[in-house]
Amino acid sequence: MKSTTAAPKAPAKKAAPAKGLPEGMHSLTPHLVCAGAAKAMEFYKKAFGARELVKLAAPNGMLMHGSVQIGDSRLMVVDENEGCGMFGPKSLKGTPITIHLQVEDADAVFAQAVKAGATVKMPLNDMFWGDRYGLVEDPFGHHWSIAHRLVDLSPAELHDAAARAMAQHNCQETR
Repeated sequence: MKSTTAAPKAPAKKAAPAKGLPEGMHSLTPHLVCAGAAKAMEFYKKAFGARELVKLAAPNGMLMHGSVQIGDSRLMVVDENEGCGMFGPKSLKGTPITIHLQVEDADAVFAQAVKAGATVKMPLNDMFWGDRYGLVEDPFGHHWSIAHRLVDLSPAELHDAAARAMAQHNCQETR
């Protein structure tokens, strides 16, 4: 008579415990939603020298998850998905968020971004806080500030420079 009892299965091999903060990640990583996320990744390669890390497409071809590295930081991107309540800045008619990119040569990176298709929102200038700083908008509606440090200011010097700049531009608190 044959036994109908199945042979015991070998225990499943346990995966090694993962690091809570994976190698190469920082504590804070921007995760951008946009229409055409795969195209955005290509733009970030041209504009900011990004290196592609992950590109995971859904069966319908939309990007479920993408990740690039710019300098020592990572940026994640995903396609808009109305069903999941994820909308990019173009669908929302703008964004209140600016991604800050601190670089060695703001002039070179700014020019590279514009050449790749970014729109200048604020030309590069030497700013009161000690940076060469400008602002662009990428073709997907995200704002990028690009800067390099010109001079390190003490807290007192920064406070004085800010007061002079606000007075020069007749800026007042709005609240």
